[in-house]
Amino acid sequence: MKKLAVVIALASLASSAFAAPETFNIDPAHTAPRFEYSHFGFSTQVHRFDKTSGRIVFDREAQTGSVDVSIDAKSVNTGYALFNEHIQGEDFFFTEKYPTITFKSTNVKFKGNKPVAVEGDLTIKGVTKPVTLTVTSFHSMAHPILKKDAIGANAYTRIERSEFGMGKYAPHVSDEVTLSINVEAVKE
Repeated sequence: MKKLAVVIALASLASSAFAAPETFNIDPAHTAPRFEYSHFGFSTQVHRFDKTSGRIVFDREAQTGSVDVSIDAKSVNTGYALFNEHIQGEDFFFTEKYPTITFKSTNVKFKGNKPVAVEGDLTIKGVTKPVTLTVTSFHSMAHPILKKDAIGANAYTRIERSEFGMGKYAPHVSDEVTLSINVEAVKE
């Protein structure tokens, strides 16, 4: 019985020794961070950013990972050029001084072999706050066109925009904003 326990322990150590973190580059064509908020209670407005880059490191066996995302705040797309300019101004994103929004993970939580939450630091307009991205879906497989391993996920968090120096018109335009990051990434 003791020999069997030793064999099992050695086998599990050997298999974990072969597990290694894999690095995936964010696919900017299939990654679309969005934000949504209540507009005077009339409707929920949904806007996106068109330029995103970054890297995800994922080790399914060790249940560890990291996420590093950079969003070009100047790529904000509301569907209306004049409004894009307005929210890039000093009262909101102030892209002239703060052109990039970043998220850098500090911890990834797993359930089974899938990530379910990513804790980290979100920086908007030069202000950094801890947030937790709730992962609502995660998928890993060989990309059918690129013939490389790929991963994808949908995740979201809720923030108070006033905490990032963007509280103008609150509470009429809601202070609470939902930030969603829908991401696809391809193995290096």
